[in-house]
Amino acid sequence: MRITSAVVDPALLDLPWGIPLEEWPADHLVALPQGISRHIVRFVKLNDVVYALKETRERIAEKEYDLLRALERIDFPAVEAVAIVTDRETPEGEALETVLITRHLQFSLPYRALFSHTLRPNTLNRLLDALAALIVRMHLTGFSWGDCSLSNTLFRRDAGAFAAYLVDAETGNLYPRLSEGQRLEDIEILRLNIFGELLDLQAAELLHESIDPEQVVDDIVARYERLWHEVTYEQEVSRDARHDIEGRIRRLNELGFDVAEVAMSTVDGGYRIRPKVVDAGYHTRRLLRLTGLDAEENQARQLLNDLDTYRAESLLTDEQQAAHRWLTEVFEPVVRAVPADLRHKLEPQEIFTQIIQHKWLLSERAGRDVGMAPAVQSYLTDVLTQKPDEQAVLGIEVGSLAGGGVA
Repeated sequence: MRITSAVVDPALLDLPWGIPLEEWPADHLVALPQGISRHIVRFVKLNDVVYALKETRERIAEKEYDLLRALERIDFPAVEAVAIVTDRETPEGEALETVLITRHLQFSLPYRALFSHTLRPNTLNRLLDALAALIVRMHLTGFSWGDCSLSNTLFRRDAGAFAAYLVDAETGNLYPRLSEGQRLEDIEILRLNIFGELLDLQAAELLHESIDPEQVVDDIVARYERLWHEVTYEQEVSRDARHDIEGRIRRLNELGFDVAEVAMSTVDGGYRIRPKVVDAGYHTRRLLRLTGLDAEENQARQLLNDLDTYRAESLLTDEQQAAHRWLTEVFEPVVRAVPADLRHKLEPQEIFTQIIQHKWLLSERAGRDVGMAPAVQSYLTDVLTQKPDEQAVLGIEVGSLAGGGVA
């Protein structure tokens, strides 16, 4: 047995590598919600870290490991590759398949785990928006997925929306730039896969009766094309409307995309502009720079709005000073107020954004600002205690879970 690892964790050596994953004893495993997979996948917990293990062929595992490492280097939203285990054998000398190990993405769920009850249109819309944004970001980086689907995606809550993460890269390829044909092929695969997944949900009576799978497929393609157009199209503006250039950049920032540069050329009566969009994460990076907090894009947008409001109310002109005081006087006290037994319900940034929304609802109902402390207590008592534990949904019988979390 041989382990090639990006993370030094000697505990990996103690796992029963001489046994096929399907036969691993339950005392080595943790039970987490899993998506549909063509491979055998199991979860283990070592030193308080949960890993996902997938059996596959050596060549495929090595390719996926390298791709996930490359995506990590460009800060793309995907699971983190940890190790490859090769040259496995049973005690009788029988060869076993290679295992790819990835780090489980905390507070994430496969799409089927979100549908323990009937999937309603609003929830589906938010999932499709997240998936469309993921694929646009993917295509901007030159990554061709080759197997776009809900099953190969993990979702994390993001301030009322969802953030999507790639969880299976074995069919993917990373290029300097995608051709139009490569991009459109990914979208056609997406169309076929999601149609099949929705039919599967429909057969299991987990799809709201008002949802038409064929219409949903057309809708997600339209969402993708609208977003792709917004971040890539050339725009012509008149000479007396130069402010439209700044407006275009602001719209892209609002969508969460950073602009590295703007290519401009003169045309009759005006200018032709084409922003070079480098990546999503505009608000995430600004929040990280100001406060050190790492958040999803919509979470970061709401946290920054709260920070900007605090700065205005405090009459602070220095942005860095305001950010430090907001972090220590507002954000951290709220997070500390969450009892230890509730902290695994949601990640701290999501809890804070939900408290902001809860405070607004209470204030609207009361006709006045109720204040942060009563809002926090009300949220903890009336809302958070009712939510499932999304850091790691444990306690389910291992044998009752199907499919995989990394494929």
